[in-house]
Amino acid sequence: MRILVTGAAGMVGRKLVERLVRDGRLRGQKITAFDLHDIVPATAPEAAGVDVTVHASDLAREGVADSLVASKPDVVFHLAGVVSGEAEANFDLGYRVNLDGTRALFDAVRLAGYGPRVVFTSSIAVFGAPFPDVIPDEFHPTPLTSYGTQKLMGEALLADYTRRGFFDGIGIRLPTINVRPGKPNKAASGFFSSIIREPLAGQEAVLPVPRSVVHTHASPRSAVNFLVHAAEIDGEAVGPRRNLTMPGVGVSVGEQIKALRRVAGEAAVRLIREEPDETIWAIVKNWPTRFEAKRSRELGFKAEETFDDIIRVHIEDEMAGVLPP
Repeated sequence: MRILVTGAAGMVGRKLVERLVRDGRLRGQKITAFDLHDIVPATAPEAAGVDVTVHASDLAREGVADSLVASKPDVVFHLAGVVSGEAEANFDLGYRVNLDGTRALFDAVRLAGYGPRVVFTSSIAVFGAPFPDVIPDEFHPTPLTSYGTQKLMGEALLADYTRRGFFDGIGIRLPTINVRPGKPNKAASGFFSSIIREPLAGQEAVLPVPRSVVHTHASPRSAVNFLVHAAEIDGEAVGPRRNLTMPGVGVSVGEQIKALRRVAGEAAVRLIREEPDETIWAIVKNWPTRFEAKRSRELGFKAEETFDDIIRVHIEDEMAGVLPP
């Protein structure tokens, strides 16, 4: 079993590779090789008996995708992309990476002519307001950001290439991944993590939107579980609608803060400073709220049940299970 991961240097990519190395198997087969691709070099894992090749290049550049697919990976995890805030701020970069890079990869797989499983990370940003209280699976995707538009284009390509038999694709619409470890990135959603992550570490965090904002979240641990399950699921069970909205925890920012108080106490909550940011608010106010995610749940995708659980996952996975004194 040979596995290609694009975006392997990113947070979810790193955690996915760690999980796959730990499991040692995917789709009932022993993992024998990884190709890890990103614009910067990914960290090669220590995996005895497994061939690991690190590729650092621009996926949209001519010939790069062809070289990645030349070894015919059995499973392709396509995680590479420019995040929401950066895609909105830099129109050309967003389309080059999120659309051109995706099409280059899909075409390389098509031309290789061997039909692997392809798992594509899309986003709930494919949906745009106005929204019902709970968004059903049949809700029409009408993105109101460049990032959401680029992801929706990727979804359409994945469905068409799967229909034509070029590969066996599954697209997973990720909710906001929370709590993201490490430093903030350029995603407009970054504050959802920072108002939890920084206070847990005893640091101040800025809240740029009203506490009434409702959004859906899942932990990095759940995101990796989604990816692995998407790689292994029976394509016939999914049917022709190959892009699935993942389950998650739909809560308001105020409810996030209440969960932080329950888990870490009032001292942590006092470290959140409210400072409105009109640029972030202009993006976030058009984002979806809660999802039914009935299809994905029926197909075996699972996430946390409460936001308290999401915070505890972060403490377990990133803080050795211990809060600072």
